Amino acid sequence: MLTESLAAFISQAPEAPEETRQMLRLSMLDWAACGIAGATEPVSRICREMVCEEGGLGEASLFGTAERVPARGAALVNGATSHALDYDDTHFAHIGHPSVAVMPAALALAEGAGATGAALQEAALVGIEASVRVGVWLGRSHYQTGFHQTGTAGAFGAAAAGARLFGFDARQSAAALGLVATRASGLKSQFGTMGKPYNAGLAAANGVEAVLLVAKGFVPNPEGLECAQGFGPTHAGEANDSALAGLGETWLFDGISHKFHACCHGLHATLEALGGMNRPAPEEVQAVEITTHPRWMTVCNQPAPETGLGAKFSYRMVAAMALSGVSTAALASYSAEMCADPALRALRDCVSVVADEALAETEARVRITLKDGTVLEAAHDLNAPMRLEDRAARLMAKAEALIGEDRTGALWALIEAAASPEAIGRALAP
Repeated sequence: MLTESLAAFISQAPEAPEETRQMLRLSMLDWAACGIAGATEPVSRICREMVCEEGGLGEASLFGTAERVPARGAALVNGATSHALDYDDTHFAHIGHPSVAVMPAALALAEGAGATGAALQEAALVGIEASVRVGVWLGRSHYQTGFHQTGTAGAFGAAAAGARLFGFDARQSAAALGLVATRASGLKSQFGTMGKPYNAGLAAANGVEAVLLVAKGFVPNPEGLECAQGFGPTHAGEANDSALAGLGETWLFDGISHKFHACCHGLHATLEALGGMNRPAPEEVQAVEITTHPRWMTVCNQPAPETGLGAKFSYRMVAAMALSGVSTAALASYSAEMCADPALRALRDCVSVVADEALAETEARVRITLKDGTVLEAAHDLNAPMRLEDRAARLMAKAEALIGEDRTGALWALIEAAASPEAIGRALAP
């Protein structure tokens, strides 16, 4: 049922509303800025060197170099690179990072096929929507068992984008989904290592491979996603029927969440709540209580981090930073030196974190007690509506901080004009 419905959607999806397409353009800018900024990270360099050393047809572009490589290799490198900073978009229904799996696959195949810029954007949107739907279908049990849905659901999205780009009919689209089911992979055990961004690269590359094989006539089991011994049944999938609700009429993609702070997304509701307060001076603070969903207590609640990476997973540290006026959007703010700062450590030790199952995973509450007895309270839900104009302004500011104002402007002009995939690819190089 899921495969049949997704295959029909891939081959026949109607044009999305303009607001949805504008959200896609903004996500493309965000993805590209994160990838350009992440090109010097060790995982990016290592994957890029491996693929470049392999050689092959110069079909597609890479972050970090003007060299061109085969589409599958480009998808691998660009997926890992754009997730290297863990600053890219997420979707809480998908339970993963959609763009880093789908955008690299769509761009690599579009460059290799000489597709138009409009076709690239359409394919990326269809692919991300499909990945979100598969993520909902797999559900929380798949994620809690230990599978990384950026790598698993993302692979189906990457294949869907490629199938749309290649003009596959419903039968071929089902074949691509069935084939990528035997390749989709990614484990949460890699979190905190280079393996996490690599999972995004695997998703993109697996999607590209499945599409290229089906295009050549490869015949797999098209029901590989949901049949007995298929991906879902063997990977703790819940088979949630709600995944198909409104498919082709409403776009779950519209619920995508962009990161405006360079840390774990579990911390963002707290930071947004703090940002909306009339911030007191640090020396006025007696105590800070943060209330969050229990899920985040084992993900981003490091009590006393000593490294920049640790700070990205610490309610107490980011709250101290925010209350002290330290930018939580700047990559450079997360460092061992920041963690060792005596004033920040003292403020950090005033912060406590408690869990409340009544909160959604996207919500947080903050209560600040001042030394004079004054109590300040704020709350935020990441699913709260945000005007598209406000989102665009924040994403532009984020991109400018990552790659500079001039480069952001040039990249956005290409995306807005639906420039050719080759032009977009050239913009990724140094």
